[in-house]
Amino acid sequence: MIVEALAPDVKDVQTAMSAFRQSVEAMIPALRRYARALTRDADAADDLVQDTLVRALRSERLFLGGDVRSWLYTILTNLNKNRRRSLARRPQFIQLTENNPDASGTEAEGRDIERALSTLVEEQRSVLLLVMLEGMSYREVADIQGVPIGTVMSRLARARAHVKASLEGERPSLRRVK
Repeated sequence: MIVEALAPDVKDVQTAMSAFRQSVEAMIPALRRYARALTRDADAADDLVQDTLVRALRSERLFLGGDVRSWLYTILTNLNKNRRRSLARRPQFIQLTENNPDASGTEAEGRDIERALSTLVEEQRSVLLLVMLEGMSYREVADIQGVPIGTVMSRLARARAHVKASLEGERPSLRRVK
């Protein structure tokens, strides 16, 4: 009798787990796109997405409901911060890029945009990518980053101004601190 009473609850839990896993699976392309734009390295991005998925699926019981998308982006963002801290302790090798004068306009524009994004501060780049690439609202980005919405707006405005200045060939100006 007790087993029969518990049977519907077990089925409900299994259905909820299946729905959760389907939601996570549906987010994989968006997570890969964001991770590749964030890391600028396909292999590192794939590792980051895999680590995010492993964490999410291991912590499935801890997910209290709400927006799976924001939860996954939060995990990915935190893992990327940890990755960047670990990389900062290692010596860096700078890859020399070739200037190909025969490159088409779209290739050159893509390199210019990539170069402009690479010069952004990490916080500004991640906000810009979440809003512009992933189409998230300021509130969602604020929740993912763990900052107030005003900070998101400020970082986004600075990122846009920096990218625009870089694309127009201007050198970013330094602010004077008194």
